[in-house]
Amino acid sequence: MVGVEKTSNRSKGAGQLMIAIILIGLAAGCASALMFASTMSGVPVSLLLSIMAPLPLMVAALGWGPLSATIGGIVAASGFGIFFGLRYCIAFAIAVALPAWWLGHLALLGRPVTNTAAGNGSAPAAPQLEWYPLGRILLWIAGFAILAAALSLVFGKGADATAEALRSALLQALPSLEGRSTGEIEQLVHAMMTILRGLSAMFVVATLSLNLWLAAKIAAISGLLHRPWPDVTSTALPPMTMVALSVALAFCFLGGTPGNLAQIVAAALMMAYVLMGLAVLHTVTRSSQSRVVWLTCAYGMLLLLPWLILMLALGLADAAFGIRQRFLRGKPPPLPVA
Repeated sequence: MVGVEKTSNRSKGAGQLMIAIILIGLAAGCASALMFASTMSGVPVSLLLSIMAPLPLMVAALGWGPLSATIGGIVAASGFGIFFGLRYCIAFAIAVALPAWWLGHLALLGRPVTNTAAGNGSAPAAPQLEWYPLGRILLWIAGFAILAAALSLVFGKGADATAEALRSALLQALPSLEGRSTGEIEQLVHAMMTILRGLSAMFVVATLSLNLWLAAKIAAISGLLHRPWPDVTSTALPPMTMVALSVALAFCFLGGTPGNLAQIVAAALMMAYVLMGLAVLHTVTRSSQSRVVWLTCAYGMLLLLPWLILMLALGLADAAFGIRQRFLRGKPPPLPVA
């Protein structure tokens, strides 16, 4: 009888946990859908809400498991498909639901590693978990940015409309262009479209990274994060990322769709290295008394192109020469806690 009661209690507990996972997923999906759809209102604050749309699903994925985010994402995407059409359903699925589910899954992905360094015939230490590398998660974030921008380029219907709007805005803002030839105006519009494509990919990398960090912080503060907090400043991209960036930059000089896709890939990977540059800045200012001032100024100037180039150069230099490793190697070890 006791065994039957224990089995019954376990089944009841598992059922309650599954109900909680479903309810949390539904709530997160509804919140993400409302935040994503807020752009239809035209209110300026809706842009901020749409940027943070993946956050509820990421919190559900990190705190309650990827299944919760899967349920919420499917329900929200289906709602968009029913009420607004297939286009909005696909846009929500690619821009919000898929990244939230997959990144949450990767962040909780670990494998046991047994420490066999046991001396004097003692038993081996208990196995520890090796978590999925943060650098590869950042590479996945860049991949999602590339996917979203590429699908918008290939299947989007607004490229011609955007180019026409840019052309009209340029002629209104710069009356001196009216005397220029059509070819010169088209070159300027093409250059601005290229910049917009690159900025959109970089923007997605930055916002997805911010959402994942915030979701992990919320889950950790709530005591729901099922992994130890990682050392974010030690994040390193795989070595082949530099090769991929070089190839993408080489293909940027091609014309047409291949060149545009290469520009998107290059922009997304460069933004990943910009984040690496910020990680270097976090590392080298650890012992500085004015660290808060340095970091505040650094994040405040992220919208400035020269500062982005400087952070990109710092990230690339770290990937090539190991600036963080050299800096930490020259520091004394931390004092033991009394």
